[in-house]
Amino acid sequence: MPVSLPSSTETGALGVPHLKRMWAFAVAARSATEPSRPGEERLDHQVLNALGVGLHQTWEYLMHNASTFEAFEAWIVATAGTPDPFNVERLRAAVHREPCPKVARAWLDAIEASPPVLSDADLAHWNEHGYVVLHDAITEAERQAAVKTICAHVGADLEDPESWYRSSTDRHGIMVELIQHSALDAARRSPRIHKAFAQLWGTADLWPTADRCGFHPPQRQYCPFPGPDLHWDLDLAAPLAFDTQGILYFTDTPAEQGALTVVPGFHHKLPDWLTTLEPGVDPHQQDLHALGSKPIAGRAGDLVIWHAWLPHGSRPNLGERPRIVQYITHAATVGMTTARAG
Repeated sequence: MPVSLPSSTETGALGVPHLKRMWAFAVAARSATEPSRPGEERLDHQVLNALGVGLHQTWEYLMHNASTFEAFEAWIVATAGTPDPFNVERLRAAVHREPCPKVARAWLDAIEASPPVLSDADLAHWNEHGYVVLHDAITEAERQAAVKTICAHVGADLEDPESWYRSSTDRHGIMVELIQHSALDAARRSPRIHKAFAQLWGTADLWPTADRCGFHPPQRQYCPFPGPDLHWDLDLAAPLAFDTQGILYFTDTPAEQGALTVVPGFHHKLPDWLTTLEPGVDPHQQDLHALGSKPIAGRAGDLVIWHAWLPHGSRPNLGERPRIVQYITHAATVGMTTARAG
């Protein structure tokens, strides 16, 4: 018998739309009666970004806990604080397909009217190669605060190389499961970063992502490169849609120091390339480096934004210092009809 899910408009004590529907879906999935919700993943992500909780972080909790919706709401508050009313109102308008609230609209209009941070040359580079570098994306004080926060979280002292390899329950390979911290919110709330993404999307009606950090020490014999190598964070079997991704370098990152690696220009080729593969062949299992991979070096404070159609990944850190980063992008407000009960 099909499982009935609440409508996206149904809310709980926090007043956040779509949240109860996500919880009900997770409960159904835990009991192996997962209902179909085609096209709702982006709305899920938008809601979680607005609440300041990570996608993987949330689903890990939902699939193992949250016996009640009230418990799920309590976890959100305990993890990321009480939802910002500003964001809740924006979400409610989006889910109900109503005009953006006046306060939010004024703020978005101010971003759109602000001077560009990417030059014509930057935009031409983006169009040709599918990536662009925004220099001095954050202030030096913000950068230093972020480095201090991430190092403290993983127990690393930058003057003690042995400390770079300590194990941590919140560290998975080069990924650091640190999302909720004011030092990381600085980049998410940066008007300069918001403007860069607005120029690429053609709108300021965007949401900053609540994503993880990275701590990537130099490779050693007992600490080989764990990946990820070149890949896509896309469902390549679904219709392709424009999207962006970004990485903020908190430390100088020359090419050999585990720099972000992409295949420049592949956003022009991906749709046709996929049609050349035999049915059943996994695109991720191809030699993606043979397509023309390139490491993107940068200095501390640089934000590298790339088109989500580019194969991308890290690379072995053959330098002498750790690569310390924050993953951040801005995503457009989901333009979809409200998910009804059922």
